[in-house]
Amino acid sequence: MQHKTILKQIATRLDALSPSERKVGEFILSHADGVIHMRIVDLAAAATVSEPTVIRFCRAIGCDGFQSFKLDLAQALTQSTPSVEAFQLSELDSARDYTLKVFESTLHTLENVRDSLDTAAIELAVAALCKARRVEFYGFGASSSVAVDAQHKFFRLQISSAAYSDPHIQTMSAMSLSEKDVVVAISQSGRSKALLDAMAMVKEAGAVTIGLAPSSTPVAAQCSIPIYIDVDQDPAESYTPLPSRIAHLAIIDILAVGVSKMKGPDINRHLSRLNRGLQSLRTEQ
Repeated sequence: MQHKTILKQIATRLDALSPSERKVGEFILSHADGVIHMRIVDLAAAATVSEPTVIRFCRAIGCDGFQSFKLDLAQALTQSTPSVEAFQLSELDSARDYTLKVFESTLHTLENVRDSLDTAAIELAVAALCKARRVEFYGFGASSSVAVDAQHKFFRLQISSAAYSDPHIQTMSAMSLSEKDVVVAISQSGRSKALLDAMAMVKEAGAVTIGLAPSSTPVAAQCSIPIYIDVDQDPAESYTPLPSRIAHLAIIDILAVGVSKMKGPDINRHLSRLNRGLQSLRTEQ
């Protein structure tokens, strides 16, 4: 586990823990500074659980044991940096000011997503994509541009692929799939009703659904292989950048690299041929 995100990891996994383990997690989230000085018996008493429950909690969040957990927590508290998640514009901002704010917000988001990413889910998704007869990407709004970018990348990897952002086309697409196919459902909210309707039909067809969405959302719950992308955004702001879109694009790149690696030298030779062929379309000036 990445120590920088252990508190976020606990918060994300609370709902999946047993009731007694959840009590430990909730106590830690409320008293993180004090917990690093506690013995296991102290934490168990404070959370009103048994010592074996504390050990099970530590293992449930990816730590080897209580001491490993305390080390990760201590490092997280020691190395924490001021948050730059809240993107706020001022009337006095210069071009340099808001340029730096956009980059800082985006870099912060990418770092958080990177550190909390479940690589086991990435491995499952890459394996499913490699075996797929056909891969289709579904997304609406800002997610539709991510779907188009993904289709371009996987087309280059010699995988039959398409990107759809129209609900009627998604419906027809879903009805034509089989268990040999894969759909990548992309949603920055995780709550798009039209996307959920299409995913239900994909499931009925027997195809695999890979979901790129926030954890604890309907899209994440409904897919076969969820890849959680949790990004804090304030919808009340009149304008904020969309770092979640950049994070989704980065995950698509990760999946494409994984597929390319699994396909081996043949795909590298194919990509080299493509690049050489495209040279004739570019000006030398």
